[in-house]
Amino acid sequence: MGKTEAVRLAVTCMLAEGHLLLEDYPGTGKTTLARAIAQSVQGTNSRIQFTPDLLPSDVTGVTIFDQKSGDFEFHQGPIFASIVLADEINRASPKTQSALLEVMEESRVTVDGQSYNVGQPFMVIATQNPIEQAGTYRLPEAQLDRFLMKTALGYPDHDATMRILATGGSRPRSTALPSVLSTSQVAEMSQLAASVHIESSIFDYITRLTEATRHVDDVRLGVSVRGALALVRSTRVWAASLGRHFVVPDDVKMLAIPCLAHRLILDPEAEFNGVQAVDVMAEVVGSVEPPTERQSA
Repeated sequence: MGKTEAVRLAVTCMLAEGHLLLEDYPGTGKTTLARAIAQSVQGTNSRIQFTPDLLPSDVTGVTIFDQKSGDFEFHQGPIFASIVLADEINRASPKTQSALLEVMEESRVTVDGQSYNVGQPFMVIATQNPIEQAGTYRLPEAQLDRFLMKTALGYPDHDATMRILATGGSRPRSTALPSVLSTSQVAEMSQLAASVHIESSIFDYITRLTEATRHVDDVRLGVSVRGALALVRSTRVWAASLGRHFVVPDDVKMLAIPCLAHRLILDPEAEFNGVQAVDVMAEVVGSVEPPTERQSA
């Protein structure tokens, strides 16, 4: 309740065929949102509870020798699903976290030299607690870059909290949400959004935004071309969701922070001084001049 923007970002991420990272403190609804998105789409969904003792094979699967047949058989892990909820991903060791890199980028898993496709659609919705929480490991930069978006939920406002308290006791936690989309409908909507028009002035604006992140004193490594492509895909879906067949500068402004901020690698001294990537990205968005309405029309 009261998190309409976060829900829209999550749906946009799904239709842009990307992966979503939700970061916030315990009890803010990260897992609830991820589970709701997963249940809203027909098809398979799975949940992986990440813990320090979780092994890479617990995620991807394992090859086992069958004594009866004399052959090795691959047993799929929970990553083989349409939507995968990776709960508290930063509580697992870096080795286990890295097991997701290939599958998030290429939608396939390689085990013992054999590759296995996970199918389409495929989306990872990961939740994590802030790194200062006990028992957490920082996600590697390469894995952060695999997430199309990263966003936080925050605490609900007063009115939303009142509604949660009023209804929470009468709603069973085990109640499943009805599926409202089939996997084929998700694919069709993604294809439709991919046809949304983007003027060259918008491409120029996105390019200038990403280039500006590479010239900030507090940033050691700015946004790559992968990040710019992620923003392009996301703005197309966002525009389509608003009933437009073209992207405007406000779409870029709206999605620049969730699509790009987590890709910034801050200078260690800046991190020590409490500089936040979200604030840096907000300053960049405010400093780069968007195209005029005539240029983007």
